[in-house]
Amino acid sequence: MPANLDERGDALENEYFHRQEKELIAKMKAKLEAEHAPEVSAKCPNKECACDMKEVDFENVKIDMCEKCGGVWLDGGELAALMNKGEDKGSWFSRLFG
Repeated sequence: MPANLDERGDALENEYFHRQEKELIAKMKAKLEAEHAPEVSAKCPNKECACDMKEVDFENVKIDMCEKCGGVWLDGGELAALMNKGEDKGSWFSRLFG
C-alpha cells in the first residue's frame, strides 16, 4: 500500500511541475511576441486628414509627423526634451516655447 501512495505522490508532483512549466512557457511566449510585434502606426488626429503618421527624428528626438497634412504631434515628454536641447544652443524652438 505505501508504494501506491508514493507513486500517487510522484504523479501529483510531476503534474504540478508540468502545469507550472506550461504557464511559464506561455508567459515567455507572450513576452517575446509583445517585444517583436510590429509597431502600429498612429493615425493623424486632424479630423479632415486621419491618415498614417510617420516617426521622424528632429534634433535627436522622435516626433510624429503626418505625411498628408504636415502636422507635427508630440508624445509625452517630447516637447520638454526639445526645449531642453534648445536651451544651450539658443535655438528658435526654445525661444518660441521657452
